[in-house]
Amino acid sequence: MAVDTPLKTASARIGGRTARNGRPGRPRHGRRLGRRLWVKAVVAVLLVVEVYPLVWMFLTSLKSNDDYLNHSTWSLPTHWEWSNYSAAWTTGHIGLYVRNSLLAVLPSLALILLLGAAAGFALQIMVWKGRSLTLLLFLAGIMVPSQMILLPLFTVYFQAGLSGTLWPLILTYTGTGLPLTVFMMATYYKSVPRELFEAATIDGAGILRAFWSISLPVVRNAVLTVGLVQFFFLWNDLLIALTFTNDQDLRTIQVGLLNFTGDFGATQYGPLFAAICINVFGTLLVYLFLNQKVMKGLTGGAVKG
Repeated sequence: MAVDTPLKTASARIGGRTARNGRPGRPRHGRRLGRRLWVKAVVAVLLVVEVYPLVWMFLTSLKSNDDYLNHSTWSLPTHWEWSNYSAAWTTGHIGLYVRNSLLAVLPSLALILLLGAAAGFALQIMVWKGRSLTLLLFLAGIMVPSQMILLPLFTVYFQAGLSGTLWPLILTYTGTGLPLTVFMMATYYKSVPRELFEAATIDGAGILRAFWSISLPVVRNAVLTVGLVQFFFLWNDLLIALTFTNDQDLRTIQVGLLNFTGDFGATQYGPLFAAICINVFGTLLVYLFLNQKVMKGLTGGAVKG
């Protein structure tokens, strides 16, 4: 009669488990190792897919026109043309386009965040008749394609004498960015405990004081997240900027890249890719710098406090 001993039991656990059908099962550590290798392989593939285009774009920005036209697309530069960046900034007027983008995007972003946060506060914290219908009207604005409003807006701006300025961009960016911002801010305000505002009301705080001193500090990560999302939407806009900027001195960076040419109207691919690198890596640095705040903001509205 066989008797199990602690030594046999330990050996069985180390060597692997036995399946119910009598065949030896796969060791647990083997399954874990296979699962980890599969996850690492997927992460490595995703990393290559995301990083390699950036590396290729940077290497292409250091090529001469001869390298780009007469050599393989995947070849390394024969000469590292760092002067492409200075040519993109001066000859390509990238500095001017970046300035125009900042002048159009930053005021629009400030208006979007201020009005969106105030509207979200009014729709979720304040109690009044018709707030549900008002929120639905804001949501309906998300479903309106921007292509449908360009021609009427162009006519209005022309008759108002705003053509030839950056005001059409600022006003259009603000109007198109508000519906999504109001919806997101209203969602974030759901996670704010109502006891904070009740205590503030008991202490004598008014609506404006509750909004500025209590609600905004509580949802600051959400405001930063929404602001970053809207910043990328506005910064990468091409259609609206292309419609309302009829002067070269008013072009934003996306329109400037679309019409990027060198001397005598010829396309210089090295400076062109250098200008694209300035645009892409600049916005990438902004995101990496604010990454933690964005993660906190994205999870802040997911759980009701």
